[in-house]
Amino acid sequence: MEKKTEQWATKLGFILSSAGAAVGLGAIWKFPYMTGMNGGGAFFFIFVLFTLLIGLPLLIAEFVIGRGAQKEAVTAYQKLAPKKSIFSFIGHWGVVGAFILMSFYSVVGGWVLIYSLMSIPGMVIKNGADYGALFDTITGSPLLTVAGLAAFVLLNSFVISNGIQNGIEKYSKILMPLLFIFFLIIVVRSLTFEGAMEGVRFFLQPDFSQLNRENILYALGQAFFSLAVGISVMVTYSSYLAKNVSLTTSAASVSIMNIFVSLLAGLAIFPIVFAFGLEPTEGPGLLFVVLPEAFSQMPFGELFLSLFLFLFLFAILTSSFSMLEIITSSINEKVKASRKQIAWVAGLAVFIFGIPAALSSNVLADFHIFGKTAFDASDFLVSNIMLPVGCLFIALFVGFKMNRTLVEQEFHAGNHFSKGLFQVWYQILRWVATVTIVIVFLYSLGVLL
Repeated sequence: MEKKTEQWATKLGFILSSAGAAVGLGAIWKFPYMTGMNGGGAFFFIFVLFTLLIGLPLLIAEFVIGRGAQKEAVTAYQKLAPKKSIFSFIGHWGVVGAFILMSFYSVVGGWVLIYSLMSIPGMVIKNGADYGALFDTITGSPLLTVAGLAAFVLLNSFVISNGIQNGIEKYSKILMPLLFIFFLIIVVRSLTFEGAMEGVRFFLQPDFSQLNRENILYALGQAFFSLAVGISVMVTYSSYLAKNVSLTTSAASVSIMNIFVSLLAGLAIFPIVFAFGLEPTEGPGLLFVVLPEAFSQMPFGELFLSLFLFLFLFAILTSSFSMLEIITSSINEKVKASRKQIAWVAGLAVFIFGIPAALSSNVLADFHIFGKTAFDASDFLVSNIMLPVGCLFIALFVGFKMNRTLVEQEFHAGNHFSKGLFQVWYQILRWVATVTIVIVFLYSLGVLL
């Protein structure tokens, strides 16, 4: 059995890599269109509330499990859980969830990769271009969508095969700061359009009459999706972390970055949506239609769009790295094969499983699972079922089953927080997080009125 000896080289590398796992499609692509389709400001308010009160405590919990066990997700639960405990399955649940998530996530990653290549100056931005039609053309082509999926998975397999410091950390430390800088530039420009303030009001002024049980479940699922909690990705990441790094401040940094990027995404997208008379309920294509429209109005717009899309691509990659890493590391712990071999085989499996989702907007558009396309069914299964259930069991495990002395030791390592703060977090995890997840989940299913 091959034992992992790798660790993050720096605390900053760990935080940026963890933020990269969270800040990707969840915050930049999915959050704007989910907000547009589910009530605007009210959805954003509930999302922030869930992120801080439930997502952050759960993120700390995953960090505690990973570093406490010093093992990847599957082995970590088996090491820390009582023998023959139901909780030993959580790691397997996470790996399956990450695999399904990676399969449809890579489809969107392929779209972004194609857009990035087409955004090279002179190829996409033209006055009067129909960006909605362009998006339909790309997603409607079986060849392009499958090729994009393959290329995206290929990039992931290459990075993961090179390990933690020379792969994930190396690229995250360069690309994440650049993404923040360019995002701020786009926000400043979007707010200067005539009619932009109407979009700001839609995004930041809550109208709670727009909320229903489905919106609330989606907000909870979005909080989990955007923080990458519930499938034990962060358990694997924190298993590579040194003992002198504060888990609580690291988790807080990741959560705040995630909310900040979600805020930037909303301020970049919705002012443009309303300024150009587009529909905020556009759905998954929102980002691909709105951003080119905005850049076409800017000086040197072609160059800025190309740069941003490539940076967005790398942000998505840093997020997908975490998914392929949990799959690779869990297999690497059990199989006598090199990391490189496992990473490439795992990537091939993700590619094959992702083909139906890639074809959901073209040749398999009429194929439905419970009324949803293969892409939408995969998204719903992971975001609204697997993530909440995974989070519930993680909260129960750390709050009630894991050795409390070890939990407290990991919570305090690397910081000087009082025991009172540990008690607050511990009780929130045990009662607030678990009860809220159960109530929202049952409410969304119609069990609770």
